[in-house]
Amino acid sequence: MTFDKEKALEMCNNFCPNTLMETLEIKFVDAGDGYLKASMPVNSRVHQPMGLLHGGASVALAESVGSAASLLFVNPQESEVRGIEISANHLKAKRDGMIYGTAKIIHKGRSIHLWEIRITDESDNLISICKLSNMILPRRKSGI
Repeated sequence: MTFDKEKALEMCNNFCPNTLMETLEIKFVDAGDGYLKASMPVNSRVHQPMGLLHGGASVALAESVGSAASLLFVNPQESEVRGIEISANHLKAKRDGMIYGTAKIIHKGRSIHLWEIRITDESDNLISICKLSNMILPRRKSGI
């Protein structure tokens, strides 16, 4: 089976309405074999009181792109993805512009996926680096 980049991006972006991803204006912008990339604008909606990018917003971008990336490896009608651990190191401040989170697979098991998510700016400066563990579960029946 060949990877269909446009179909993957469409699927990921279709999950965003009425979620945190929509609130933070996260958009999935690139995908390939073993990676997924999303963008998020840096503006007052994601600032801490000092006018800098809030670390929690960076982590929200990281978990969003890493969880969506796991969905590319499973059948969403049969499996669900749950983030079970995330860590982040914030390395550079950002006041405005865009940031990009790129999730790359480190380990793809049947029940656990481990991702490295690098968050960079428009000039490819490293803003944060995150590690996300996702658990892959059988999809629950409706109403449970």
